[in-house]
Amino acid sequence: MSEVNHWRRCVLWCVGSAIVVTLLVIFLLAPIVPPGNHTVEASGQVVDNTVLFGLSAFVASVVLAYFVYSSFAFHERQPELALDGPPIRGHSKIQAWWLVITTTTVLFLAAFGSIQLLADGAGGGQGPNPIAAPAGAGHALQVQVIAQQWKFTYRWPSYGGVETNTLNIPANTLIEFHVTSLDVIHSFWAYQLGVKADANPGFDNIAYVTTKGPFTFNIHCAELCGLWHGYMYETGHVVPKAQFDSWIAQQKQHYAPTTKTLPPYQKKYYPSPTRRA
Repeated sequence: MSEVNHWRRCVLWCVGSAIVVTLLVIFLLAPIVPPGNHTVEASGQVVDNTVLFGLSAFVASVVLAYFVYSSFAFHERQPELALDGPPIRGHSKIQAWWLVITTTTVLFLAAFGSIQLLADGAGGGQGPNPIAAPAGAGHALQVQVIAQQWKFTYRWPSYGGVETNTLNIPANTLIEFHVTSLDVIHSFWAYQLGVKADANPGFDNIAYVTTKGPFTFNIHCAELCGLWHGYMYETGHVVPKAQFDSWIAQQKQHYAPTTKTLPPYQKKYYPSPTRRA
């Protein structure tokens, strides 16, 4: 077989294998990878994962297919040459294409990742002054997430500063989380929401999420925070707006005596050392 036919078959075999694997990854694997599509931010992360998985699968498949093909097609079949095969010369065109393709791929991933980090608030904590806020952020429902060993509580400045032990948020609503801590470093991770933000004492860390329909999500602390870190988890709910209004009204009434004794609402609290566990 001529060298031209060898390379033609090699290219067809590698590209064909890569396309098949990439399609399988995009249509079978990527859609079932968390966080799901329950919020705008989570859906954006699924798109990001799909692009990254697809591109990575294509590149990896080309490389692996080339190695497999080469091990058979270019195997030296003359015993006298098996120990030291014919000399390999450089190929300027292949080298040039390799540089172009790899450089383009890296630059595309850098640009794509940077743009997506700025989209819709991205669902990650951006500190007290976010550089990327979704449209309508000025009218978002604010919820303060207060972490402490070993429990999250939630304060609602729009509802008299009441603090609740559970997190219910309304459907089809832009939420602005203000994440802080009363003792050590924690991390508020509600992965079905597409939200993960560090909770640092004396610091206000803002994260956005735009909910869709009603569903249940899990909340975990994702930062090792002490002896009972593994038990610092709970369940939150996205509920219809009318159900949320009824729930928050009940919470205000139930916690009214406690709310009176709380310090004035502020976006960050400086813990007293005597309170630390």
